Amino acid sequence: MKQLLIDGIIKQEINGDSMEVTLIDKMGTDLTVVNAARVSFGKKKKKFTDADTKLINYLARHNHWTPFGHCSLQFHIVAPVFVARQLVKHQVGLVWNEVSRRYVDSEPEYHIPDAWRQRVKDKKQGSNPDSNVENIFTSEYPHLLERITHLYNRMIDAEICPEQARMILPQSMMTEWYWSGTLMAFARVCSLRCKPDAQLETQEIGNQIDAIASKEFPVSWKALRE
Repeated sequence: MKQLLIDGIIKQEINGDSMEVTLIDKMGTDLTVVNAARVSFGKKKKKFTDADTKLINYLARHNHWTPFGHCSLQFHIVAPVFVARQLVKHQVGLVWNEVSRRYVDSEPEYHIPDAWRQRVKDKKQGSNPDSNVENIFTSEYPHLLERITHLYNRMIDAEICPEQARMILPQSMMTEWYWSGTLMAFARVCSLRCKPDAQLETQEIGNQIDAIASKEFPVSWKALRE
């Protein structure tokens, strides 16, 4: 961690880990999708061929999604709370288990942006990535985090229960969770969260999921994402 000069005193920078998606486990391959589709005809293949690529493209194009539900992915994800709260809205075909500040009272870590983006004037949400606000907030924000963390630690030291002390912690606090689900479900996530108009921080998580899934299920994922 870096250090900050605050009120003439050198203090450790309060900064969380970078947002990160780690593949923990997976089930199935592109051949799994093929065999799930072909079982309707009582058939099973042991080797993937070009004909199977055409079949997968057909399934995705015509929204025959059930064969893709037989493949799954499990991720461990580290991101700020405000990003997690956007992503947890995706429920169908997905399971979510997150660290709980009712039980954990360790030193909180935070996401500190490199710049503060301006709001989009013709919309109720979103930001302009090419236009940043005056960076006075970049210097003020760490001061605020220092004060919040100091108060939180005082509350914990005073035996305030963690489930109440957590109320003062901001949405920029880093959290972590396990996220498991079907290939089809994560394709729906990425179809929304990888779009240019999605929040940039959420795009970062979506893009990492997109890259991992593309590597693990190259044919199926390409078909679903197109």
